[in-house]
Amino acid sequence: MKAIVVLFFSALASLQASGVTVNDTTRLVPVQGAVNFRDLGGYQTNEGKQVKWGKVYRSAEISKLTDADLKLLAQKHIKSVVDFRSDEEVAKAKDRLPAGASYLQLAAGSESLGNIMAILPKLNDGDSLMISFYSQTAHLKDKYKPFFQELLKMPDTDALLFHCTAGKDRTGIGAALFLHAVGVPDETILQDYLATNEYRKAENEKMVKMMIQFGIKEEVARDMAGVKPEYLIATVKAITQQYGSIDQFMTEELGLKADDIALLKKKYTN
Repeated sequence: MKAIVVLFFSALASLQASGVTVNDTTRLVPVQGAVNFRDLGGYQTNEGKQVKWGKVYRSAEISKLTDADLKLLAQKHIKSVVDFRSDEEVAKAKDRLPAGASYLQLAAGSESLGNIMAILPKLNDGDSLMISFYSQTAHLKDKYKPFFQELLKMPDTDALLFHCTAGKDRTGIGAALFLHAVGVPDETILQDYLATNEYRKAENEKMVKMMIQFGIKEEVARDMAGVKPEYLIATVKAITQQYGSIDQFMTEELGLKADDIALLKKKYTN
């Protein structure tokens, strides 16, 4: 377990040392009505291949997409939208979908999020709450197994978008699992996860100011608004403790056999 933690922090250190620019404008999808909307293509895999561009996208919620945004998504052949939000979140901000796109809501694990705001004013930091959230494994099967089934059955001519509200936590875990499945190295997975802090920088500042107005300490607000390596590490640790490895978890809980992993790599890397 210690090796996992060392690996992720070593990856972070190497990224900082190399000066990698995480806010990659070639990855950003220029929509007006959503933030943190980006292409997961272009990442190198352990097998010397590259994740295909224009096939899998991640984002924050898309209830405010403009007509021009929807046209752009249609041009990108986004035909499947996977929504990781709860019923309450969806009711407040229903997705705007590109023409002809299917919609799949996977709310498992999101139902209790509404109680968090009542807890936050009592906290001095938000790390423990975030790590607790990331350490929960009971909902992972119901949330991410259907997500991978969508990826497996998607026609080669189409693309898929997945999102939650901020596009950072539930979406971040989904992105990490997808990138792991197709063979992307851990340090790159962490880079993609941490890139949220850059893509959401302006939005996070707005969120922090709003939370402070609700009596939440600034440190707590910043912990909740952003992402940190230790948050994703908490998920990796929890899965490894329960299943032995991420690969074993994918087999046992997500139902991804060797043929499925091979198909994912064939569909989404070249």
